[in-house]
Amino acid sequence: VQLQAFGGGLVQAGGSLRLSCAASGLSFSTYAMGWFRQAPGKEREFVARINWSGARTYYADSVKGRSTISRDNAKNTMYLQMNSLKPEDTADYYCAADADKRGTYNADEYDYWGQGTQVTVSS
Repeated sequence: VQLQAFGGGLVQAGGSLRLSCAASGLSFSTYAMGWFRQAPGKEREFVARINWSGARTYYADSVKGRSTISRDNAKNTMYLQMNSLKPEDTADYYCAADADKRGTYNADEYDYWGQGTQVTVSS
């Protein structure tokens, strides 16, 4: 199983980024997916999750209203569109897959993880 996150970069505050997570080696459409982030010196935190079909999405309060999680099961890919970025959004962003189709906020319950993609928001 491989999850590859990409799309991070350096952006000014107020800007936008679209993160992608390409999955292989698993039956993608049967997994819930999630995004988490970890800033330097801080613990990993939940960002957003989406159920297996894409019908249900959930967001951390810190990104709600500024971010949209989505998935394309035909392409085995998940996305995170982030708008109105703030310096506090600076972190490594990780995607994860959960065999429980509903997904969860708890990082420990995810089965597979991708490598991080770095997002840096300058003020």
